[in-house]
Amino acid sequence: MSTNMTRRNFLNKASMALLVIPVLTYSAASSAKTNPTVRAQLKYQDLPKDKMDCRSCLEFVAGMTDRNLGTCKVIPGDDEISPNGYCTKWNTM
Repeated sequence: MSTNMTRRNFLNKASMALLVIPVLTYSAASSAKTNPTVRAQLKYQDLPKDKMDCRSCLEFVAGMTDRNLGTCKVIPGDDEISPNGYCTKWNTM
């Protein structure tokens, strides 16, 4: 009987974990935000200009990988900055 209780507890916990994963994923995705006012002032775009992109800018803070969105020191409250993006504050010095 002890084995059945362990199996039952395991299955209950596993099913709860499977229910929680989508909720956590959704809440992480919905917490992403942009700052449209500052983006407009700095003429931010998701594409590079000539050979200038956010990845090579000193103000850019990269995401988890090279392809993930990051943040920018001059666009506060915005965590959806593309590494391929560009704005007028592009800086390499």
